[in-house]
Amino acid sequence: MTHQPVVLITGVSSGIGLATAKKFVARGCRVFGTVRNLEKAIPTTGVELVEMDVRSDASVLAGVLNVINRADRIGVLVNNAGFNMVGAVEETTPAEAAALFDTNVLGTLRVSQAVLPHMRTQRRGRIINVSSVLGFLPAPYMGVYAASKHAVEGLSESLDHEVRQFGIRVTLVQPFYTKTNLEANSPQAATSIDDYDRERKAVLHAVSANVSAGDEPAAVANTIVEAAFGPWRMRRTPPGQASLLSKLRRFMPAGPVDKSLRKSLGLG
Repeated sequence: MTHQPVVLITGVSSGIGLATAKKFVARGCRVFGTVRNLEKAIPTTGVELVEMDVRSDASVLAGVLNVINRADRIGVLVNNAGFNMVGAVEETTPAEAAALFDTNVLGTLRVSQAVLPHMRTQRRGRIINVSSVLGFLPAPYMGVYAASKHAVEGLSESLDHEVRQFGIRVTLVQPFYTKTNLEANSPQAATSIDDYDRERKAVLHAVSANVSAGDEPAAVANTIVEAAFGPWRMRRTPPGQASLLSKLRRFMPAGPVDKSLRKSLGLG
């Protein structure tokens, strides 16, 4: 790019979003990061904060227009905002599932739709959608979250086919366990069914242990920056466990993969 790259990242308050914003700043980019409440946001050197709630059409359109007015363009969009939910599928109400999909899936859709007219005009751009290993390898007691990431993956592949004629490409980044507050702060389904208690507790314990031993957000951020400026690939997984699981899912028989997943989550 002949001009300073302009990057918009959703959800930069902490975790992967914050680490990614810092990496793009270090790369010499002009970085805009979205937060839901500017008054409560903690400033980060080099990151220009924009108030945006990805669940609101009006808020998304206003936030993107704010960036365009200040920078004239958006070269890279990172759809990172999202949250998890813990609970058996039977325990999760349609209203809870709808709230999660509104952020994880429709949030990605809203922001992409708001940015795309500007990218089409400039005839170039990269959209990076942060998915998850659960987008291709579902886990128990996170079924609705896994479903939302499967939806993001399908949306992303379709979108890439549609917009490549305009010089725009879409990439999925699929992290595994990462040392963020996503799992620690994940809401649990309001309904609790006793029959699921034993396994749910085992899974939560295993997830907590794996998060503690997981990748630093900076490792995922490196992969996102590579997706923005490196050769296009539909899917990118951070080095290590995520990359290994991606290969196992593709090339190993389903039975051994299923057995290994259950064992890793304490389900025997």
